Amino acid sequence: MRLSARSWLILACVIVLVVIVATDQIVPPTTEYQSQMRLWLSARATGITAFLLLTVLVGLGLILSHPVNQSTWKLSKRIFPWHENLFVFVVAFVLVHAVSLAVDSYAGVGFEGLLVPGLSDFRRIPVALGSVALYALILTALTARYTHLLPTGWWLKLHRVSLAVFLLSWVHGILSGTDSNQLRPLYIGCGLVVLAAASYRYAAGRKRRSSFSSALDDPIAGVTPGGTPRPGLPPGGAP
Repeated sequence: MRLSARSWLILACVIVLVVIVATDQIVPPTTEYQSQMRLWLSARATGITAFLLLTVLVGLGLILSHPVNQSTWKLSKRIFPWHENLFVFVVAFVLVHAVSLAVDSYAGVGFEGLLVPGLSDFRRIPVALGSVALYALILTALTARYTHLLPTGWWLKLHRVSLAVFLLSWVHGILSGTDSNQLRPLYIGCGLVVLAAASYRYAAGRKRRSSFSSALDDPIAGVTPGGTPRPGLPPGGAP
């Protein structure tokens, strides 16, 4: 039986997690320093991977919500499965990143610093931003999963928190990483990509609202700014 793209992504995610967990058995450390650094390198590698995947996830979300996609592109059927599966990847790598830091006694984060913003001994504010980003990510996930429990219109408002998740993660990565100077081009590039996509999405949304407002105030349309038919014209406007 052929696997769908979603199944391949989930399978790949599981394989990656198994390899990370089994690393000590596959390639045992030869020195104590190597054993200590393995957790730190695991945290950095999974953190960077999660950030890159989050960049793609947010970009796909902006495409899905773009007005042109709804009217012209019509890419939702193709993009949404990838958007959904990428979220699984992001959560998986974020969890491995967070747990690796928490169990690494040399990192100075601990489970207290992970769960409670501000209790980390290592770069307190940047790590706190990462913890807040994690909670915001969970919020967007739960509200996307249980939209039927929310009042009308609230799901979209809460889902826009994903942009805040990206911003917090971006600042967290730059300020907390010990190799941020070497990775600065990566952070700048990802930031510009999301900024450009968000700006394009926002400009298109404003243009659409502006066009709709102009149509309501158009005498030919036969509608007043309040949305009521103009006197002397049928409800449908000019013939």
